[in-house]
Amino acid sequence: MNSDVMVYIVDDDAAVRRSLAMLMQSVGYKVKSYASAREFLDAFDLSLAGCLVLDVRMPEISGLDLQQMLVQNKIKIPVIIITGHGDVPMAVRAMKEGAVDFIEKPFHDQDLLDSISRAIASSVENQKQRNGQIKFLKLFSSLSPREKQVMETLVAGKQCKVIASELGISPKTVDVHRSHIMEKMQVKSLVELVRLSMANT
Repeated sequence: MNSDVMVYIVDDDAAVRRSLAMLMQSVGYKVKSYASAREFLDAFDLSLAGCLVLDVRMPEISGLDLQQMLVQNKIKIPVIIITGHGDVPMAVRAMKEGAVDFIEKPFHDQDLLDSISRAIASSVENQKQRNGQIKFLKLFSSLSPREKQVMETLVAGKQCKVIASELGISPKTVDVHRSHIMEKMQVKSLVELVRLSMANT
């Protein structure tokens, strides 16, 4: 099991938290449990991939309200709603806010584990994309203002002579900038540079 993956459980019922934690740990997941949405928000680690198993009915901040808060703050973590008091409008609201599953109690352990497995696979993929974007921005910020200009025109598909004319520099200078850009962006070809740029902008 990936040590950077975490299953978060938020439920105000201590017995349910214990039961869910034991189930997750029995198949090798790392687990953190919280008795309230506020506890979770205070301790949640954005750097870890994982998923959130969330009860609907809780005091102060409900599960659906917590889910909405995460969406509003652009915190992307797959959410699995579990409830003993489900109804169609509640399920529709949860799914519209991006829940990956809505599971009514009592449920089969395997159904929940399957849902968690799918959610974590999605989270790991999102984490890779986020890490790629962070790396891209770090590399891009190392470029000089002129190199950024040249890169933007290169990935737009313009020829060196056109770039030179537009920027008022010689084609040879464009070639020098292009060489520096490739080195700083850690790519070996213009195609790779275009692909990298498209994936992160």
